[in-house]
Amino acid sequence: MSRHHKANDVISSKGKICLLPSVITTASLFSGFYAIVAAINGQYFHAAVAIIISGVFDGLDGRVARLTGTTSKFGMEYDSLCDLVAFGVAPAVLAYQWVLRPYERYGWLAAFLYVATTALRLARFNSQDITSTKNEFTGLPCPAAGGMIAASVLFCSYNERFEITGTLRNFIILGTVYGLSYLMVSSVKYLSFKHAQTDRTQKFQVLVGLVLLITLLATEPQITLFVLGATYVLSGPLAAGYRLVMKGRKPAEEEQENSV
Repeated sequence: MSRHHKANDVISSKGKICLLPSVITTASLFSGFYAIVAAINGQYFHAAVAIIISGVFDGLDGRVARLTGTTSKFGMEYDSLCDLVAFGVAPAVLAYQWVLRPYERYGWLAAFLYVATTALRLARFNSQDITSTKNEFTGLPCPAAGGMIAASVLFCSYNERFEITGTLRNFIILGTVYGLSYLMVSSVKYLSFKHAQTDRTQKFQVLVGLVLLITLLATEPQITLFVLGATYVLSGPLAAGYRLVMKGRKPAEEEQENSV
């Protein structure tokens, strides 16, 4: 085989386009783009739901690619570009149209900061060694950040009689946008569920847990999604704080043992 044919084979193997995962990724992109259109039209509830649906598709495309053995460099790059739209631009536009517009320059600057940190987060993730970060993420994943903004919209509009509005809500969401932006580019570690593995004896317990989770989501989805999102977002800083406390206690315990 000539050198020219070998080069073409290498290019085709690295840049292959796999249809099924790409279709799922495109569905995620479509949901994200619809969220932008809905937010511009003032349909904040629909925009939030579209971002949540985009997150579901984003979780499926990579898993389908791994199960079918069709992972490719093209799919990874395409997924990152779609994530920037679905979990960067769409949540930023939703937050700006929903609560940040009254703050004028500070509002759209906060939205821009969120988009910029999402792009930086994706660029850092793509340049990392995936094998060394198989079970954890460095920084808050952008689907979780976008989902947190969407879940906040759903939670605040949970019940018309108790709809959360006003200046206090606006300040809380403004602070949330800044906080999510920081966490995405921080060095805080977050648990990854992409390569989660369970033993045969644990599969039944996992199945029972999934059934309970689906039941909770079906009962009060707006509350459950918000609680789950907030729990995951806060898990990183809380775990980091716990590790710092334990690290500080070890030298103190060693000094006490030496003194005794």
